[in-house]
Amino acid sequence: MKSIAQLFFQLPINNEQVKYAQELVNHSLAAHKIPNIWDGKNNRNATEELRFTGTLGEIVFADAYQLPRPLRSFGADDGQDFGKDFELLVDGVLKKIDIKTMRRKSDYFRADYVLNIPARQLQKPNSLTDCYFHISLHQNEQENYIASFLGWVEKQEILTGKIGILYPKNSSRTRGNGSQFTFTEDTYEVDFADFRPAPIFPNPQNLAGFTQKFIKK
Repeated sequence: MKSIAQLFFQLPINNEQVKYAQELVNHSLAAHKIPNIWDGKNNRNATEELRFTGTLGEIVFADAYQLPRPLRSFGADDGQDFGKDFELLVDGVLKKIDIKTMRRKSDYFRADYVLNIPARQLQKPNSLTDCYFHISLHQNEQENYIASFLGWVEKQEILTGKIGILYPKNSSRTRGNGSQFTFTEDTYEVDFADFRPAPIFPNPQNLAGFTQKFIKK
């Protein structure tokens, strides 16, 4: 685990961004023909929540880095991107980025917290992904969404074992609060300590509400 504190930045999410995300999700639900793990349970709420979270993360990323917004949410027939949500110049190299967004209850993060990535996504032969970028969403006391841009990791560093741990399907894991869960498929865990800091160009630091914080050791 790295010994230095890691910076990340936050941006508030406005009502227009939330509305746009919901519109894309509503379209994907209406046009949905792509199977997912929730279909057998007929759990529209879970499917809608996952798509809304992922889509909102992509919209916030696009706006922060002045990139074109997504026109579709995953699940629509014309919403597949093969693991390339965006292209962004990072450390002088143009990277194909897959955004991984999660909802959490707070913006307190520790270096031993993890990002879970299904192994099948990294191992897809037609995947275009160069790296994974993690955004965490939480709601403040006024129930407004805040996006934490926590950082990114190289896909090849995960596949070669330089970072992350692969846990087989049915592995039991323990959350920070002591509760347990079981992976339903082969899954990589990547420590926040292995994240590279999110770039702060071209100008997210000039956006309203921009703040910087630290991932705790």
